[in-house]
Amino acid sequence: MKKKLRINGHSHLLPYPEEIPEYMKEKGIFWVDKDRKFMLQKDWSRPVTDSSFFLDEKLAWMERNSLDHAVVLNLSQLYGNGLRLEEMKQALRFQNDFNARIQHDHPSKFTCGFVVHPGFVRGALWEIERCVKELGMQLLCLPTHYMDTIGTWRCIFDEENEPIFELASEYNLAIEIHPYDGEKFIKLENTAWRFHLIWMLAQCADAYHFLTLNGYAEKFPNMRTCFAHGGQLAQMNLGRRIQGFDGRPDLFEGKAHPRKSVGHKNIFFDTLVHDTGSLKLLVENQGYQQVVMGLDDPYPLGEMESEVQSSYPGKILDLAVERKILNKEQCDAIWHDNVIQWLCGDDKDAKNKLVNRILS
Repeated sequence: MKKKLRINGHSHLLPYPEEIPEYMKEKGIFWVDKDRKFMLQKDWSRPVTDSSFFLDEKLAWMERNSLDHAVVLNLSQLYGNGLRLEEMKQALRFQNDFNARIQHDHPSKFTCGFVVHPGFVRGALWEIERCVKELGMQLLCLPTHYMDTIGTWRCIFDEENEPIFELASEYNLAIEIHPYDGEKFIKLENTAWRFHLIWMLAQCADAYHFLTLNGYAEKFPNMRTCFAHGGQLAQMNLGRRIQGFDGRPDLFEGKAHPRKSVGHKNIFFDTLVHDTGSLKLLVENQGYQQVVMGLDDPYPLGEMESEVQSSYPGKILDLAVERKILNKEQCDAIWHDNVIQWLCGDDKDAKNKLVNRILS
């Protein structure tokens, strides 16, 4: 049997400062300072906490940690919420072209995602066509929530977005659902990192709620959806949603029962839940086959090298084996088979092509 690959299903990459067009800074959309110390937007900044935010350093970091391949998501700052239409189109076009170039130039190391804005469905469909047909990309990155054209915040799995999911299914796309922008529509003071530590997980649970209620895993059978951060609160919340559905059927007329999506072969979750108790619940709820490795590197909430936390990439699976939550074969599947299945589905040719690309 061939050696199992170690594929990181949740990674991020910053452009070098000189790769970001000047208009991105002029319009306050997004940029990185010349010293590579901060990523910035208008009235916002965040420190660059690890050198592996950037390409060459990322490749060296992957080599040190025996990572064969990484799935690079779009940057959350580039969902385009609240931007004027032309600025949004420019920002998303930059992100998608950057990720396409990374995948093209380093095919054995990276599979990269592209992003669309669901507030403009027709434009989103055009961009999906371009990214799939012209750029050869197969991973669509979507936010849990987005701002529509009249300034209302909506869940990504709103029925108005069904044309996007229909096209994603037609093209056999993998989809990544990732939270961000909670502080823009949850009316609480942005303090103590509450939007990253608590509300991001609630946003994932909310998106999972509507994916399952609308029965999209069955309605769009060639679309495979992965939730960032293990859909952590969605796991804890499952019983409450089932009881709510059963107890107030008048509120769910025409909707699918939450149980129908539990362990569904086209719904995945990454491992980034930070503790083995949460990982155990995820595996017991959904089955290990629906779990993919996700390091969320190089962010400080990712599974990074940390003396304070005695952490390193892959630690949670090592602990899960030690505590008999998973065995070695199941961990190999989480690193390899399950990521390949999420990205390619049942298309055997696509799977072989991806594995050969990594091994080349």
